[in-house]
Amino acid sequence: MKTPIKISDLEYRIEPDAEYGMKIPVVIYANESLLQKMISDRTIEQAVNVSTLPGVLKQVVVLPDGHQGYGFPVGGVAGMDIDEGVISPGSVGYDINCGVRLIRTNLTEKEIRPKLVDLVDHLFNSIPSGLNPKEGCVKLNTTQLDEVLVQGVKWLETNGYASKDDLDVCEENGHIVNADPDKVSELARSRGAPQVGSLGSGNHFLEIQRVQEIHDEQAAKVMGIFPGQITILIHCGSRGLGHQVCTDYLKICEASHQKYGIELPDRQLACAPNTSEEGIAYKQAMNAAMNFAWSNRQMITHYTRKSFESILNQSESDLEMNLVYDVAHNIAKVEKHKIDGKEKSIVVHRKGATRAFPAGSIDIPKKYQKIGQPIFIPGSMGSASWILLGHKNSLNLSFGSTAHGAGRLMSRTQSHKQYNYKQILEEIQEKGIVLKSMTRYGVVEEAPEVYKDVDTIANISHDLKMATKVAKLVPIGVIKG
Repeated sequence: MKTPIKISDLEYRIEPDAEYGMKIPVVIYANESLLQKMISDRTIEQAVNVSTLPGVLKQVVVLPDGHQGYGFPVGGVAGMDIDEGVISPGSVGYDINCGVRLIRTNLTEKEIRPKLVDLVDHLFNSIPSGLNPKEGCVKLNTTQLDEVLVQGVKWLETNGYASKDDLDVCEENGHIVNADPDKVSELARSRGAPQVGSLGSGNHFLEIQRVQEIHDEQAAKVMGIFPGQITILIHCGSRGLGHQVCTDYLKICEASHQKYGIELPDRQLACAPNTSEEGIAYKQAMNAAMNFAWSNRQMITHYTRKSFESILNQSESDLEMNLVYDVAHNIAKVEKHKIDGKEKSIVVHRKGATRAFPAGSIDIPKKYQKIGQPIFIPGSMGSASWILLGHKNSLNLSFGSTAHGAGRLMSRTQSHKQYNYKQILEEIQEKGIVLKSMTRYGVVEEAPEVYKDVDTIANISHDLKMATKVAKLVPIGVIKG
């Protein structure tokens, strides 16, 4: 494997090399310690492999939370030519439109602490989590599922589960066009139909958090964020439906390589030309899964508000439980970016990467036009999370992207070898955090110690002016699948 060349303390680069089939450079944004971890697994090798794909443009980006994924590194970004490039299911990921949303309140910890255990219990009982086959918060028949796959959160607004304000501060307004339910398999549909309004397992969570630090008072004020405030962070995606869409189209793309003469360095990068029948079908199914994921997070939001209302005996309006923003981090979309000095429409693959558009971008809500797009970097149970703000430098550095989380340091298998449930639970309880989880092994697999330091990830993004820090949030109540 080629060795990255140090450009600065936070940037490393691998230049194109014909021997490896590289068409463009690979750029890594990390400190020395994070880089060595990336080299120790297949993160850098996978990024080099992506740089060999047909129609890949400008540079392949590895963000500071980068780690080995399926074919394409998690924490990776790549832009593809619309006409000459490819679409790659593995480069979007199995959990299509996994994302994060933040809800603000007018509460402080002092007001909520006496009822925190009851509130966490109510949320845990109201919102299904884990892999158990119990149904989500809303049951969809075939017609309703089709409507959700096409309309996204707009369907929930029509049916009383969302407000116009919710849509206004959701990426793509919670609805992306060119979604076709007919391109979603019956197996994917059957897996997704009972899951709208469920957290799932793995690193997905719902956290009640306290605003610990404010770093940008103006931006925080626009978002409605203040010191000591209670917020709720929700992290989940498209559940079984999105996973099955990825599985289905990986097989379809693998079967089409000879047809299109595509040579791959890794079969996990199975892809199809953007303009091909297979590529168009995948994008239509992916868009449907994206709409499903936004609807899933919105349904969880609805029942979160109901839990707060029930336990605190106040309405969501009285509590000012407003959605701050919802942003995706496993996604491929057509966007305009400068390539060789000229603006060009390209397909940006973000896998474990968050959009970070700056002030003035037409693609962000009017509310945030003057400050830039909110970004959320979640931690894991006992660790902090961050609110950041999109910066214009991200457009040149990373196709308008930044990190999506801390990024794993060790595998789930390794976590079980080093930690146990009792140890992690005691550590969390010592911090005053109330935890509810469907399984013990899930807690061990998602222990704070198995992730990179989230403060370091936020600081690197800030120091590169890829995104700038707004506020630090710490958990007081956690629900895990």
